[in-house]
Amino acid sequence: MRANQHMSLVLIRFALILWALLATLGATAVAEELRQKLGQEREQELKQGPQYGGTLNVGTVYVTLSALSWDPADWTWKSNHDFGAVREHLFAADLTKSVGQGGPYRFVNEAHLPEDAIRGELAESWHWETPRTLVIKLRKGVMWHGKPGVMEPRELTAEDVLFTFRLIDASPKKSVGNYYDYIDEIVIRDPHTLVFHTNEYNAEWMYRFGYGYQSSIVPKEIVNTDPKDWRNIVGTGPFEITNYIQGNVQEFSRRADYWDHINLGDKEYQLPFVDKVKYRIIKDEATYLTALRTAKVDILESMRWIAVEHMQKSTPELKWARWLSQSGNFVSLRLDHEPFKDIRVRRALNLAVNQQEIVDLFYGGHAELMAYPQHPEFGEYFQPLEEMPESIQELFSFNPEKAKKLLAEAGYQDGLSFTIQVCTCSPTNMDLLPLLTKYLADVGVHIDIQPMEYASYLSAMTTQNHAPGYLMNNGHTNPIATLRKFGSTHTWNPALFQDLEFDEALHSLAAEPDEDKRIALARELTQHLLEETPYIWLPIQYLYTGWWPWVKNYAGELRAGAVRPGPIYSRIWIDQELKKEIGF
Repeated sequence: MRANQHMSLVLIRFALILWALLATLGATAVAEELRQKLGQEREQELKQGPQYGGTLNVGTVYVTLSALSWDPADWTWKSNHDFGAVREHLFAADLTKSVGQGGPYRFVNEAHLPEDAIRGELAESWHWETPRTLVIKLRKGVMWHGKPGVMEPRELTAEDVLFTFRLIDASPKKSVGNYYDYIDEIVIRDPHTLVFHTNEYNAEWMYRFGYGYQSSIVPKEIVNTDPKDWRNIVGTGPFEITNYIQGNVQEFSRRADYWDHINLGDKEYQLPFVDKVKYRIIKDEATYLTALRTAKVDILESMRWIAVEHMQKSTPELKWARWLSQSGNFVSLRLDHEPFKDIRVRRALNLAVNQQEIVDLFYGGHAELMAYPQHPEFGEYFQPLEEMPESIQELFSFNPEKAKKLLAEAGYQDGLSFTIQVCTCSPTNMDLLPLLTKYLADVGVHIDIQPMEYASYLSAMTTQNHAPGYLMNNGHTNPIATLRKFGSTHTWNPALFQDLEFDEALHSLAAEPDEDKRIALARELTQHLLEETPYIWLPIQYLYTGWWPWVKNYAGELRAGAVRPGPIYSRIWIDQELKKEIGF
């Protein structure tokens, strides 16, 4: 790779400039036009009425990735994406409040639901009996669909919820050891009522066990099966998983006896509408773009800006939505390795990277200079860069001369070298690396690039065997969890950041019931992290969702909980006549 570095850089520089010249505001204009038309389109959809049947083919946000595990005790971050249409949660997004239905929310956040945009899913109701006692009543008549060799169909009970909690809490694979410490015990009051006894307030209580990454309720019969086998998955949701081919497809089939309904106009309809949902797993970017253009997928949830203009011209029928990535982008620097123990080295690497050039040329302006650890959609928790202290603003400026000076002061006047691992599953990061290589080389820093397949790449980090440099995307999650990932014992802490005072402040943040005080403390902790510079902070890109107009009751929503699209897909229907009119 080093021998071809300079030629690659020349080609990439040329491509970046070309991309910037070609970029227009077309995609933004289309997105704005879509928003303006949503009310009219919604009215027309309701007038025509929904249709049952057909197959919804989706290239999801994680189109390049197969399922990581089917076992809820494995604490994988992607499980709600993979089986969240089969296994349900206590809470989910209230999709009647989506922009597409005239509401204020886009539902694209990775794992954050505003309190007024949450509905009970398996929970019929909930209330705080005392300041430390939460009572949750489950819906009656919700049935596990059953499966031969696994379990007979039966009603969901409080025992299943308690079993799930104990299973998840006892897992040795917990990414956060004290995740449920605020819960003393859960008591079953009757077959459909649970009482959560807590020892302190926790601002994330709805997220952690209600709609978060480890919130899928499973039947107690799972103990008699191999939970890692997809064939054994049973749920209460609108679909059953009926086929899985790694690296190819996940297929879900409609449940005819699903408990939930949707009100459209003055009528009630049983969910789901489509007979099947298929997740298409496609590793190659050109292939999944072609799949959308040729209608092999009805929805492609995540596309880079560079593809949008061409797709608009070649396939003008497509509809679009733009959203700011829900994942931070950075090069993690292992703080247990000598070069990076010195904050001057870490600051120098940030100053060596021309962040604004990356925004303007690499992303064609379709990026934000600073949007991590907090996300702009987190409201007051997000503090714009221009309001930050000058020492933080400097980290996002380009100053190679000062970078060289800092390296010399730290004893690296002759430069240094280190390895950066990158996942081949990210086209953006693979394309970005040669540019980072050039920026760092200009201040005497040489990097060796180690591309890895996702499974090996993820395993390296979770076992702390990753390289000193680790180019990564990490979800914003929610305003508290995005900071918690820098906790000393957290799995998703690739820099191995250790700060006991910071850990104590994290606990205080979650335990603070006053929202204004939480915002102030979160801003303080965010500034502290940026100042400590455990990462080379990188810009956050805007992404695009594209879909065919025969996809109805949809406006680009992506998540109804923590990376969970299942409830969204259950509410979509396919206009078969329109699909034929367009030629498919």
